[in-house]
Amino acid sequence: MTTICDLDPTTADALRSAVGEARVVTSFEALRVVLDTDLYEDVVVLGPTVDASSAFRLSSSLRVSRPTLSVILVRQRIDTGVLAEALRAGVRDVVDERDLYRLNASVRQLQTFAAALRDSATTSSGDGTPGPRGRIVTVFSAKGGCGKTTLATNLAATLADRGRRQVCLVDLDLAFGDVAIALQLFPAHTIADAVPLADVDFTAVQALLTPHSPGLTTLVAPVEPGSAESIPAALVAHILELLRAHFDYVVVDTPPAFDDQVLAAFDLSDVIALMATLDIPALKNLKLTLETMALLNYPRERWRVVLNRADSKVGLAISEVEKTLRAPISAQIPSSRDVPASINRGVPIALDDPRHPVSLAILDFAQNHVLGAPPPFPPERAVPPDLRTDRRGFLRRRRPA
Repeated sequence: MTTICDLDPTTADALRSAVGEARVVTSFEALRVVLDTDLYEDVVVLGPTVDASSAFRLSSSLRVSRPTLSVILVRQRIDTGVLAEALRAGVRDVVDERDLYRLNASVRQLQTFAAALRDSATTSSGDGTPGPRGRIVTVFSAKGGCGKTTLATNLAATLADRGRRQVCLVDLDLAFGDVAIALQLFPAHTIADAVPLADVDFTAVQALLTPHSPGLTTLVAPVEPGSAESIPAALVAHILELLRAHFDYVVVDTPPAFDDQVLAAFDLSDVIALMATLDIPALKNLKLTLETMALLNYPRERWRVVLNRADSKVGLAISEVEKTLRAPISAQIPSSRDVPASINRGVPIALDDPRHPVSLAILDFAQNHVLGAPPPFPPERAVPPDLRTDRRGFLRRRRPA
């Protein structure tokens, strides 16, 4: 079901005519009553006369308490400020009030998304009790060249443990994904093939998977240029939920950007591995990433900082890096010329040489931060609210007003 809230009854009726079957309320108080009584609501459309700050507060609270409920914000004018605030608050879509076709399409898509989330959350034994849910691990870096794909492929192989566990590796770098070439796969299908499907269930997704080795299966990025733009974030989230319900672990490789698809993966992730190397540009981007994650209200206990090529002799001490980042380093992966050699052969080094120092470092990360109960991210080491980042990426204390 969809509920439309707008303070102007005429505008509310116009929005309902675009959406189709929907409930209309003309006050925020009435909307709260509806949400408190209808636990199966799918979509809330907040019209242009609804105060933006109230809309953002509602969306922020629903993001945690009702993850299957999506908020669409309709505005008379859309600018970057509105989009940024909507992103932080977890609004699923922002639509111009004149674009009624897009509003209709967005509502339909999010209704499908909500139904899929409910189904996957209660998949199981035929008695309706929730089944086991796999863990989602997302690997991210705001700077390219830090080794995201290397970590993602080797972590997935490590977790699969030659067939002891079932792991799916998802390449979410939809424009320039390298998982297929790094593993020397020749996929018949990619994630883009899910877009035209009317009903995406696990059977449909399973047909798009490409096996690699015992226990390790992949869902690779599109090979056609321009396909990335056709893959909506709601579809990505739906696919990840389906995979979570059928695999022990889902490892997600990402592009170096906070796009909608990456944020959808972050929303569902149990562990987010944030990568950098021992150079100032990469560490600056990692610092900004940590601050962005805090602004977007992602729980700190899910974050893990991974330092790649951590033994490079470049004059930067690990302790100084931790002090600058105000975050602990969860894993230090050494540098080795064997890693690019293994990539060129299409075999993760974790499979090719399990006793290699790089393989052991990734195994240690998997055992301590993915397989086991991960320790919380120390709140006292998070970025304090009175600090800001200057143009060079260094933290500076804010001047009192």
